[in-house]
Amino acid sequence: MSGNSEITWTINKGNIPHTDHVEMSGRGISAWVQYGVNAKGKPHLSRTLVFPAFRTIPNNTHGSLMYTFADSDLPRFFINQVPLKATIYNGRFLDDQAEQVSNIKLNGFLKIESGLIYKRKSKSLNDKPSDFEENPTRQLIIKRIIFPSADKPLFVDKYVFLNTSDKPVLVTMEGLHREIKLDTAITVNGPLRIITSTVNDGTVNLNPKDSAVFAVVYYALHAGQNIPDIDIYAAENSRRKKITGILSQLQLNTPDTILNTAFNFAKIRAIESIFDTKAGVLHSPGGLAYYAAIWANDQAEYANPFFAFTGDEVAVKSAMNSYRLFARYINPDYKPIPSSIVAEGTGFWNGAGDRGDQAMIAYGASRFALANGNIDSAKVLWPLIEWCLEYLKRKVNDDGVVWSNSDELEGRFPAGDANLCTSSLYYDALISASMRCKALGLPKTQTGTYLDEAKRLHTAIEKYFGSNVEGFDTYRYYKGNTVLRSWICVPLTVGIFDRKEATINALFSPRLWTADGLATQSGDKTFWDRSTLYALRGVFAAGETDRALKYLKSYSSRRLLGEHVPYPVEAYPEGNQRQLSAESALYCRIYTEGLFGIRPTGFRTFNCTPRLPQAWPKMELKHINAFQSDFDISVERIKGKLKVTITSNDKIVKEKIVNDGETLSVQL
Repeated sequence: MSGNSEITWTINKGNIPHTDHVEMSGRGISAWVQYGVNAKGKPHLSRTLVFPAFRTIPNNTHGSLMYTFADSDLPRFFINQVPLKATIYNGRFLDDQAEQVSNIKLNGFLKIESGLIYKRKSKSLNDKPSDFEENPTRQLIIKRIIFPSADKPLFVDKYVFLNTSDKPVLVTMEGLHREIKLDTAITVNGPLRIITSTVNDGTVNLNPKDSAVFAVVYYALHAGQNIPDIDIYAAENSRRKKITGILSQLQLNTPDTILNTAFNFAKIRAIESIFDTKAGVLHSPGGLAYYAAIWANDQAEYANPFFAFTGDEVAVKSAMNSYRLFARYINPDYKPIPSSIVAEGTGFWNGAGDRGDQAMIAYGASRFALANGNIDSAKVLWPLIEWCLEYLKRKVNDDGVVWSNSDELEGRFPAGDANLCTSSLYYDALISASMRCKALGLPKTQTGTYLDEAKRLHTAIEKYFGSNVEGFDTYRYYKGNTVLRSWICVPLTVGIFDRKEATINALFSPRLWTADGLATQSGDKTFWDRSTLYALRGVFAAGETDRALKYLKSYSSRRLLGEHVPYPVEAYPEGNQRQLSAESALYCRIYTEGLFGIRPTGFRTFNCTPRLPQAWPKMELKHINAFQSDFDISVERIKGKLKVTITSNDKIVKEKIVNDGETLSVQL
């Protein structure tokens, strides 16, 4: 790591060959870039570009225009009139231009630095190896800077050549202009074009210490659009400005640099994956599969409650847009809202039936509305929340818990006809709704109704799901469930701690915990990061701070600095550990809701239950943009207690010394 917003892979013989992939997104494009270094130290890349607003047939969940560009599709470079990758030409050895990667950096950009090393002078093929140079020298440094545009359907491969020798070097890039045309038979809004073209192609005579910039750009055009002028410097500055803006808000400061850095990277991935669509800006998961579409879990439940803390106007707008799209489907017959709204808001998917989607939406929308702190927005969301709560009330079965067809794993694992996750989310939504009623000045009878329903549901959850499973007095995930499931963590995240000790023991037991976090169920190798991220948040909320920290550090180190970096992932084996964006939002919520214990209670109020690890003297969360305020929370250990200081506009809002586990009520 270098700083709290960059990681570096320094290449040596011990860690190659190796290949990884990373996703980067902007408003008009998402890029899945596979990068690696072979056994000889040379780089190789493949770029799969997705254009969410360019639709293909069938115009469904996966109908985004997508195309892959390999290294073989690029123009050639020449060094002193010799092709960069050549080693033998016309039967003679050339100065062997052995490109050796020295390091690869991730910091919102993908940066690859190489040295072009001349190992041999021009020799005949018959010359003996002893005639070759023994000590190679680095004549050129090549820097690749790879990134998507922040706001256009544009992707840039930028190349910087720096002459580090003592002689002039000729560097040439071939000119290339290639168009791929897709006609109306296979496109929705076609004809469409994908264009690859070069910038600054030609030859530059590089004197010692001089540098030259070349680029290959890729962009998509709708019918009738003219080829634009591409300014790669403006595109790079715009991307950098976006990343800097994300990092400047909601800043985590702890003694653990890995956690700080992992948090920063997760913020980038969560916020960057927002796309311009016909329905306005929409957050979408990504992963080469899910664009220009929203889900009741990924957006409504996972990402949107986090966006209310970020200060990112586009992210907040995307949250409102997603809830508005779901609200289109409320109906007097209380038929379920679709699980997903796809194709820029023009279609939907409900292939798994009711997955508990109304609980996901009510839970997420209630928390978002309170933390966002905008009364007008809250009033817009209220009919959706109220309808979802009524829907759920009508789905309560004879045992007092909520019926549903499946859960968010959509039948991949059994969930019975009533699962723990759906009822737990409904419980939390009822608590939040009662707070919203109070904040909006609605009748006390309505507030009391929601609280009474929450109380009954709490009792029913304990009675129906509470069980001894594999020797742990925790929860069965559904009636008839006899093996431990990762989602037994959900009650901890909504303030139900009746079985916290046994549940935490079960989560961290060898039956569930693996090197990659929680297995979906004991005895299975499948893992979904989302349940691990929920569990870590829940264990912090339950007050097992040092235990949670141990596993958080292990998980964060693996995701940030392991074999596949730098973000939380979706699942394995499904999806090849796609870096879906909402999982990164869940990672950040471990800190906002778990470590710092922020629980919205009104449009300008929240409860704060900080969990400072014993080994940490202090932790801070700065520039929290929620409740219509920009404020900081500082937690410091003083004589065995915690000093909590909340400041806004350089003024102390609240300062108090509390015991571990004590909750503060804060009015901004």
